Amino acid sequence: MIQTFPVLIVDDEADILNSFDLCLRASGIDNTVCCQNPAEALRIIDERPLGAMILDLSMPGVTGQEILAHVREARPELPVIVATGVESIESAVACMKLGALDYLAKPVEEERLVASVRTALEMSRLRRENTSLRQCLVLDRLTRPEAFEHIATDSPKMRQIFQYLEAVSASSEPILIFGETGVGKELAARAVHKLTCPRKPFVAVNVAGLDDVVFSDTLFGHRKGAFTGAVAARKGLVEQAADGVLFLDEIGDLGESSQVKLLRLLQEREYLPLGADVPRPSEARVVVATNCDLEAMTREGSFRKDLYYRLRTHMVRIPPLRERPEDIPVLLELFIAEAAASFGKDAPKPSRCLVSRLRAYPFPGNVRELRAYVFDAMGSWNGGDFSCGPDNDTSELFGAAEELCFPAALPTIEETVQALVREAMNRAGGVQTLAARWLGISQPALSKRLKKGGS
Repeated sequence: MIQTFPVLIVDDEADILNSFDLCLRASGIDNTVCCQNPAEALRIIDERPLGAMILDLSMPGVTGQEILAHVREARPELPVIVATGVESIESAVACMKLGALDYLAKPVEEERLVASVRTALEMSRLRRENTSLRQCLVLDRLTRPEAFEHIATDSPKMRQIFQYLEAVSASSEPILIFGETGVGKELAARAVHKLTCPRKPFVAVNVAGLDDVVFSDTLFGHRKGAFTGAVAARKGLVEQAADGVLFLDEIGDLGESSQVKLLRLLQEREYLPLGADVPRPSEARVVVATNCDLEAMTREGSFRKDLYYRLRTHMVRIPPLRERPEDIPVLLELFIAEAAASFGKDAPKPSRCLVSRLRAYPFPGNVRELRAYVFDAMGSWNGGDFSCGPDNDTSELFGAAEELCFPAALPTIEETVQALVREAMNRAGGVQTLAARWLGISQPALSKRLKKGGS
């Protein structure tokens, strides 16, 4: 198990400290801080971030109850487990009133200790996430905006997603990202990587179509001689991800046996390479994505409920492009620039008409579809009007870039004429003769129009 913040163990007996420390490490909780001096423990509590605390009551100098009272005042969010040889109802009640999460009598059973610490760490994680999410939503700000720089958006919905991902980034639990094909689920996974461990590996794999053997070999690797043709050992993607991020795309396509193996990886934080007898630990943060309705699949029996509930601890839905039309202009400009650079051309400026018509199109292929249309259009563009869209004859659907576009509330005839005159004058640089020729009227007639409109 991986936790971001350590477990502080406070006891004046060195043997007890070592015993608790070894017990936790053997269970996978290896981020611990041992303290034999109660006064030093107070300093650690004040200065270091902690995930949980195991506290003895009977210590010289500063008692455990005094430390517990200090924690309640200075760090009320810190879960404290009292482990003491003084077993009495009065003592237990006093500790609970001071905010202790659990009260364990020495000698403490190892399973009871580990279970209590895991509960404390989970409570601590949830409190941190709730606090972080509340701050993000109330303050409407991002602490790490650079983690999302690779996602072009002007959508308030996407900003809320960024805030949520930032809030849960400290968690070691898996993140489930779902949404239609082409919405940018891998971009969200890469944002998680930048938030959690930007200097560690990011390993991505599409698991669609992988049978159980290929899935196991791809993720977990194999030992030499594990099967016919295995002439050398092979590292799996879990080992390659190390303590970074492992991104599994199209998770809804996994078969039953592969789902069981993934569940073991998530629950036990360990995996078994093909041909190996001893499981290996995994420290990778797992992020999964799908365009399937996993909840419906669990009702149908095609996806395991226990795996689904394990995956949905942190769940994010990326909205389709039709639900965030304000992103169309941003993405269109980005893709035009990318396509122009790819073809060695100058980037044309999209007209408001083109943007308006694109915003009205539902884009079943989402962002990926828009990008494909822009690159296809840029390949045949040789200057002049620029159009892109889902039909081969794009001008038929979207029209030329200069086709008239009207707002939702139609203007009057007079308002339309005056707008057309202003546009002609702007394009002609104020030269009435040129503007009149474009409008198909005489220069005196144009002059009269300008005076009527106050221009």
